[in-house]
Amino acid sequence: MNLFRPQRFNILPTVVKNILIINCILFLGTATLNIQGIDLKEILGLHYWKSSSFETWQIISHMFMHGNFTHLFFNMFAVWMFGTQLENLWGSKRFLKYYLLTGLGAAILHFMIFHFFEIPNSIYKDFLIERHTVLGASGCLFGLLVAFGLLFPNTQLFFLLIPFPIKAKYFVIIYGLAELYYGLQNNPYDNVAHFAHLGGMLFGFIIIKYWQSNNKY
Repeated sequence: MNLFRPQRFNILPTVVKNILIINCILFLGTATLNIQGIDLKEILGLHYWKSSSFETWQIISHMFMHGNFTHLFFNMFAVWMFGTQLENLWGSKRFLKYYLLTGLGAAILHFMIFHFFEIPNSIYKDFLIERHTVLGASGCLFGLLVAFGLLFPNTQLFFLLIPFPIKAKYFVIIYGLAELYYGLQNNPYDNVAHFAHLGGMLFGFIIIKYWQSNNKY
């Protein structure tokens, strides 16, 4: 049985460590500045490209912002869990490139769905255009998840809410299908960017397959 156990001497590789630090600093900074009336989520979160609040730096900065502590904690735990193994395998430069590209892919798919399907069908178009904002590393995380499933498919994963071990490849498939299902439900009370998650997975899959086809492993 192939168990996922990071090597001790690489338990916190460079890029993963800095991702954790940056996300935590920005989370604390958001709370601190909010007391002074400065909304860092508004400044660094990714707005729709037609919004008056959109800025180019948000394309990257939104990947390091989170809405609350639970959002931050579970995202960063998963980045450490899967990202450590991938950075050990690829090295820091390739890992960082993959991380940012999957985050970008997540944002692209999310806003394409928003542009072509959500805005045309809404009676609150102007409000959505101005206020719709994306935060978080979830797109990057789902990119890491699909990479882990492709490269370590038979690794047994253990989760508190699942009473039995599950192979990484099956976990990725089930999670992906669940995200697609909830994304298609389009529940107005659902505050999760399901298509951003799928975008991270899709771009991650394409990148991995491209690297494999060009013998970059």
